[in-house]
Amino acid sequence: MADSKREIERKYEATAGTRLPDLSRVPGVSAVVHRGVTELDAVYHDTEDHRLAADSLTLRRRTGGSDAGWHLKFPVASGIRDELREPLSATLPRSLAGLVRSRVRGAALLPVVRLRSARDVHHLVDDRGEPLAEVAVDEVRAVRLTAGGATATWTEIEVELADDGDPALLDAVERLLREAGIRPSAAASKLARALAETEPGTKPGSMKKAEKPEKAAREEPVPTTAGDHVLAYVRRQTEAIVALDPAVRRDLPDSVHQMRVATRRLRSALRTYRRILDRDATAPLGRELKWLAAELGVDRDQEVLDARLRGRLDELPRTLLLGPVRGRLRIRSTACRAGSRRRTVAVLDGKRYLALLEGLHVLLADPPLLPAASRAPGRALPRALLKEYGRLAERVGHALDLPPGHDRDLALHEARKAAKRTRYAAEAARPALGKPAKRFAKRMKAVQSLLGDHQDSVVAREALRTLAAQAHGAGESAFTWGLLYGREEATAAACERELPGVWERASRPGLRSALGG
Repeated sequence: MADSKREIERKYEATAGTRLPDLSRVPGVSAVVHRGVTELDAVYHDTEDHRLAADSLTLRRRTGGSDAGWHLKFPVASGIRDELREPLSATLPRSLAGLVRSRVRGAALLPVVRLRSARDVHHLVDDRGEPLAEVAVDEVRAVRLTAGGATATWTEIEVELADDGDPALLDAVERLLREAGIRPSAAASKLARALAETEPGTKPGSMKKAEKPEKAAREEPVPTTAGDHVLAYVRRQTEAIVALDPAVRRDLPDSVHQMRVATRRLRSALRTYRRILDRDATAPLGRELKWLAAELGVDRDQEVLDARLRGRLDELPRTLLLGPVRGRLRIRSTACRAGSRRRTVAVLDGKRYLALLEGLHVLLADPPLLPAASRAPGRALPRALLKEYGRLAERVGHALDLPPGHDRDLALHEARKAAKRTRYAAEAARPALGKPAKRFAKRMKAVQSLLGDHQDSVVAREALRTLAAQAHGAGESAFTWGLLYGREEATAAACERELPGVWERASRPGLRSALGG
């Protein structure tokens, strides 16, 4: 995996010959050390329609300076980006190609802009000579490598915080720069400025008001119809999947879970609002989303199970931990997680996943709207939502009619899936229906959470049975695993006793009328 660095910086407008103010006046800065001028040469790569730039990503191959190589930057917040680096090579490294795959899909990456910069570097250091920040004055010349080869030149100042530095330092530096008449840059990045100033029809030296026309062009209008609301929700979930793909590849915390949730929400919306979006067109996508959620679940379910079993062990006094229980659990966890992670990345690298992303792109570009899509959301959406609620009510009733045991466990799992789908449907309708949908979703979440705890207990008991058998076969005590199995049985029984009351509160009178049912 590529090296990663969190970049916290601010950019400022300047002119040729701009002189920096005395930055040693910044509190905490003992000296300003001049490091000289470095020549940088960077070629930025993107698709022909600038899909990376549309999401504020930059991919470049740069020579010169101390960090020559391939650099991929992801936005985190205003002025904060994660930069991933690979050594210099003739072609794009495979690791970085994977990180942009969900955005470029099958499109080719082309050189789009070349930036040559003369960078005059100064280090702000403390009384021990340790760097606090780097201040660079860049004389930039941009050449567009497509669409006529237009050029642009400008001067800018970058102030980048040192690793683990205090962001308050940037505020102090900015105050001095402003006093010197230096103002923050209107462009989010050099690439954004280069694309804006070299776009055909743009006067040299002028900055367009919209730095990212691709993004602005695809923004949805204010939803007014049922179809508008459903499509806005589908778009948000699709964008979430695309954005979380590189996070999953980087193994960032909770990324697999969040991507799986977005996948399930999207599939739920396509199924629930089939009177808005033609089911014949969305059904194939729904099947592929189900497949993707299942594949992501391999890693996520193992993560949840590991956390649950570790927590159960932590609850026990040491006198009840007989045998190498933590070591056995750790070995099992490492083996399962390593395999599941490799499988997850392989799925994201596969053709089937790429075809799904392309299918979602086509759906949003030309949505298969049905006549009901033109209706007011207050009429069309509650009907679909209450239909999901009715399905949930049937499944909960069926489960409660069964005696405790395997069949009830299966029925409660089906009820859990229905509760999750009903909750997602309510969340999708919330922008249109407001507080009634919010309250509805909250009640459904309570049902889902209880049933989820029950299902987690079912899965945990299966794992504990396996661990007990392995321990016994190795000549170890199986006592602790049996003890935890009994506790999980008690947890499941408590959930089943609690369910009637939770369900009654979730379905109390007024629910249907609040949604217009």
